[in-house]
Amino acid sequence: MIPLRDSIPSRTTPVVTIAIIAVNVLIFLQQLTLSSEELHFFFAHYGVVPARLQLSDLFTSMFLHGGFMHLIGNMWFLWIYGDNVEDVLGRAKYLVFYLACGIAGSLAQIAADPTTTIPNIGASGAIAGVMGAYLLKFPHARVTTLIPLFVFFFTQELPAYIILIYWFVLQFFSGVGSLAQSSSESGGVAFFAHIGGFLMGMLLIKVLPSKEAYWHRPELRW
Repeated sequence: MIPLRDSIPSRTTPVVTIAIIAVNVLIFLQQLTLSSEELHFFFAHYGVVPARLQLSDLFTSMFLHGGFMHLIGNMWFLWIYGDNVEDVLGRAKYLVFYLACGIAGSLAQIAADPTTTIPNIGASGAIAGVMGAYLLKFPHARVTTLIPLFVFFFTQELPAYIILIYWFVLQFFSGVGSLAQSSSESGGVAFFAHIGGFLMGMLLIKVLPSKEAYWHRPELRW
């Protein structure tokens, strides 16, 4: 299931979400100028390498992507869900929230495979946190979703909670299954970064105060 758009308009321009997307795109464009050897060094230097962790890498890694589809998928999910979470928290708290979820995702992946020398990169942990927050704040929002059926595709409006819970369950069981494989020898999807980021997003959205204007918005109809 691929979400296309949601039914909840934001009250304000999602400046932080747009800025995060812009930074990710600009860094990816810089990556395209590097040779294969230079890109390998770039990921090793700025990605999270659990076997030789540097604290700065927890921040830099979440702005790196391994290819066009990796970038486009992450930024698309951020664009759909991020504006509403930014609307709830306000710009400053939302930025802190986003970075904290990204760090939590990286730490969860490190805990799952602490000895690997393969760099972990991508914004998936941070964006998973945004999705976790969206689940709690807008569970009944309608999300227009592209659903593949063999060689055919059709769209359907679904409640956000169905899409997000389905996504989390898929990540959880995929992560459990990946424990039986040796990720120290080959790369793959950092499922535990998704799980850790998602759970951190759910936690933080409960403890961080919402923006005052959010509580005075008109009743939403979904």
